[in-house]
Amino acid sequence: MPALWTRFSALFVCLATMLFWSSTVSAQMGPVKVTVVEVIERDLASGRAFVGTVEARRHSSVGSAVSGRVEEFLVNEGEAVTKDQPLAKLKTRNIEIQIDAAKAEFQLRQHELQELKNGARKEEKLESEARMKAADAAKKLASAKLLRVKGLIERNAATREEIEDVSGISETATAMHLAAKAAYDLVIAGPRPERIDQAQARADAAKEEINRLEDILEKHTIRAPFDGYVVAEHTEEGQWIESGKLVADIVQVNPIEVRVAVQESYVPRLSLKMLAKIDVEAIPGQTFEGTVTAIVPKADEKSRTFPVRVTLKNPQQADGTPLLKPGMFAKVELPVDQKNHVLLVPKDSLVLGGSKPLIYVVVFDDKTKKKTVRPVPVQMGISLNSWIEVTGELKAAQEVVVEGNERLRPGAEVVTEAAKIQPPKSTVSKSRTLIPTESSSEAPPAASPAE
Repeated sequence: MPALWTRFSALFVCLATMLFWSSTVSAQMGPVKVTVVEVIERDLASGRAFVGTVEARRHSSVGSAVSGRVEEFLVNEGEAVTKDQPLAKLKTRNIEIQIDAAKAEFQLRQHELQELKNGARKEEKLESEARMKAADAAKKLASAKLLRVKGLIERNAATREEIEDVSGISETATAMHLAAKAAYDLVIAGPRPERIDQAQARADAAKEEINRLEDILEKHTIRAPFDGYVVAEHTEEGQWIESGKLVADIVQVNPIEVRVAVQESYVPRLSLKMLAKIDVEAIPGQTFEGTVTAIVPKADEKSRTFPVRVTLKNPQQADGTPLLKPGMFAKVELPVDQKNHVLLVPKDSLVLGGSKPLIYVVVFDDKTKKKTVRPVPVQMGISLNSWIEVTGELKAAQEVVVEGNERLRPGAEVVTEAAKIQPPKSTVSKSRTLIPTESSSEAPPAASPAE
């Protein structure tokens, strides 16, 4: 018995010594440096998961606008293409010859127009003026002869035939003078505006003929309508294709869409720009986030479901190819249930291992101006990315420890630093998947409890 008592006394002394030194070391170490974040409030809707299919945002069956023989086919199935990248080229020699002829015709029409706009040259004006002066001189000479003959008749020195001949010459000279003057006036005035307009119209028509032929030439090169991938080939080099025949199929996969069939009872709770979470069966362990971009306002009469489109960015793999591909099976979680006002904290703030999860809340003492920590037991609820719903003696905007909490003790003094953690964007929680049936018009069953 004395020996047992002795051992017990020694053990008690050792424990007391360890506690003393532990408190001494803690006192010497000072406040513990921790990282904190504020508790946030959110309206969290427990969502429903719907079955969907990954689809290309755009799918274009590219055809040829003209007939011709394929000279080059420049892409292969599975290759990435950019907007306006050539897919195929047709032979163009014949159309190039027509364009050269049209350009020559256009030059001719331009020169004709310019000739009219420039008017008569200086030499042409001088020539017309000279002819007018010559006609004037001839007229004056004929008039003078006519006067002399008339004088001779008065003295009976000329015959009637002579005066008639001279009169005819005088009238002819006068008419020729008028014609020469009119021609001179036309040369000085230049071409009529209507003739210039006609020449301008002929030049414009020749220019438009060039544009028409160049447009046809451009159509001999079939181009990609948008950035995407070639998913089907419909021709090959040397093959003759008719106007309207297909050349290749192009799909746009970034951004990409998921088409979801949503039961009619949930459609009134949907809205555009609503956030959604997408899980793809072929890519386990990775969750994607998208936005509702279309709610088609017509239901499938058999299943009573409405098509809903969710758009999201398509990550690239290491080789540059898109991760999500059209045709993949997907589950889309939409926040269509009633929203609840909850408190959210980062998952890193939870201290597990005890009978209940707990969180260290920072308490500020106005008297000592020091910060200490107080453990608060909590119950966990719906998780949202790196955040989780908790219930307990917590309030919004309280600071909780997210880093350094594993070495804390109740009442320990701390020095805090704000954590760089982004609050959650989405308000969708996990729930069970709803698979549309082809018959039922009844409302789907109630959601199972959130995980």
